[in-house]
Amino acid sequence: MTALTLAIPDSALSALRRSPTEFGREMKLAAAIHWYGRGLMSQERAAELAGMNRRDFIRALAREGIDVFILDDDSLARELGQAEGGAAVAI
Repeated sequence: MTALTLAIPDSALSALRRSPTEFGREMKLAAAIHWYGRGLMSQERAAELAGMNRRDFIRALAREGIDVFILDDDSLARELGQAEGGAAVAI
């Protein structure tokens, strides 16, 4: 695992009323949500970055109002195409 050292102004921690540990945890979750929302990370990898299991990460997404399942047109077409090979799909 790679460790990073960041310089965070004391005023930022004070304004947010967070300890360095709390700030670090929230920052990792915010980054994970950001990159997941942009489609740059899977739920599994984003949860790992946030230091959570996938179930807790999905709950964090829901609390933040972020779509839990992100499908673009190509992904949706693939999913529907796979489903058509089996049972009928009602839309």
